[in-house]
Amino acid sequence: MIKFEIFDLNGRKILTLINEKLNPGIFDINFDGSNLPSGVYIYRLQSDNYSQTKKMILLK
Repeated sequence: MIKFEIFDLNGRKILTLINEKLNPGIFDINFDGSNLPSGVYIYRLQSDNYSQTKKMILLK
């Protein structure tokens, strides 16, 4: 199971971009932040045995 989620700085989930079982490979994810205000967000990529969390800045 693969999950890719975006959170605000208060920890509230803003958007789930992926939440499904995927086969190994390379994938592109399109993120449309036009309905979000500029600012700092957190994104998290999770799989069965891997998790990575990082910050991103959305500028308009």
